[in-house]
Amino acid sequence: YLLITSNYWAFTLTDGALRMLVVLHFHQLGYSPLQVAMLFLFYEVFGVITNLVGGWLGARIGLNKTMNIGLAMQVAALAMLLVPASMLTVVWVMAAQALSGIAKDLNKMSAKSSIKLLVPEGADAALYRWVAALTGSKNALKGVGFFMGGVLLTWIGFRNAVLAMAVALAVIWVMSLLLLKR
Repeated sequence: YLLITSNYWAFTLTDGALRMLVVLHFHQLGYSPLQVAMLFLFYEVFGVITNLVGGWLGARIGLNKTMNIGLAMQVAALAMLLVPASMLTVVWVMAAQALSGIAKDLNKMSAKSSIKLLVPEGADAALYRWVAALTGSKNALKGVGFFMGGVLLTWIGFRNAVLAMAVALAVIWVMSLLLLKR
């Protein structure tokens, strides 16, 4: 439970931070509010699609694999934002956000579904408490991530913040591959 939760929390923090980094950075670059909003269109659309097929995929290849695929995809989405500033077009960032939306929902679905496997059969009350705690922590950590994104942008800039988050999440991903066997 702690390994899955730690994985999920790290993902949630960086996901929230990334949302705020993108909003603030592209606002600073002079993008219009509509252009900034468009950057997140594919994040939401692909998140919905992932929710529709995520359970099927988790049943086919396993929740451990879908969780690790989500982490890897988020690292790739962060890496896409490390290109030179001149390449950070609306379309490019929308593509990175689409990848991030898929990653988020694979990770979320895997973490919440994995808890069901950890709770003894017939302990529905415990299951609901654990899922509620995970969901509540996600909402709180997303807010902390928003704050973290603003702080990182202010202290070390967009590129360094994205790089730091990509490295941190890559470490979490490798640890998940090594420690989370089933």
